[in-house]
Amino acid sequence: MPAPSAYGVFADMANTFYPGQNHRRSIRLKGFDYSLAGAYYITICTQGRDCLLSEIVLDELVLSAAGQMVEEVWTALPQRFGGIAPDDFVIMPNHFHGVLIIHESVGAGLVPAPCATPAQDDRATTRVAPTVNRALGEIIGAFKSITTHEYLLGVRERGWPPFDRRFWQRNYYEHVIRDEAELAAIRAYIKDNPLRWAFDAENRLLQTDRSA
Repeated sequence: MPAPSAYGVFADMANTFYPGQNHRRSIRLKGFDYSLAGAYYITICTQGRDCLLSEIVLDELVLSAAGQMVEEVWTALPQRFGGIAPDDFVIMPNHFHGVLIIHESVGAGLVPAPCATPAQDDRATTRVAPTVNRALGEIIGAFKSITTHEYLLGVRERGWPPFDRRFWQRNYYEHVIRDEAELAAIRAYIKDNPLRWAFDAENRLLQTDRSA
């Protein structure tokens, strides 16, 4: 039986994927090889859901300096990992949504810097082995590690607000995008996400209002 691809994989899964609902839990497919070519939907939240990355002003997204840094790191990932392409993404005040397309088995890049670590570890290291295939978790681990390193520099050198113990939450959320229709729905959700901020469960102001 051939290995499943990211499109069409497990088409008989019982639960339909709804970006606005399911991104709060990982829909990790048991036994699935996350280095396979395909498209993956990613959500990462800041530690404590602190609003460090952007703000929503009259339904328009305005990136902070830290948010601009996160955007630069995300869009530069292909310079570090061959065979990948960041697709649509949005940097919300306290979380990040993005689609990552893996075109082939991913080989690490040659750029020395804080780099790939397991997806649940934000510590920066110093080198990426150039010949080892990298799975999705290691790519996201590198993204978290690099952005954490850059944010710490911003705290020390540019007065960015400090974070509590870590920049990102330890885990992240991923979903294997199974077909073009699902990809289109996720892209639409990402595009419209700033318009939903007033009702977003990640919005701490909304949580405060509900507890008052």
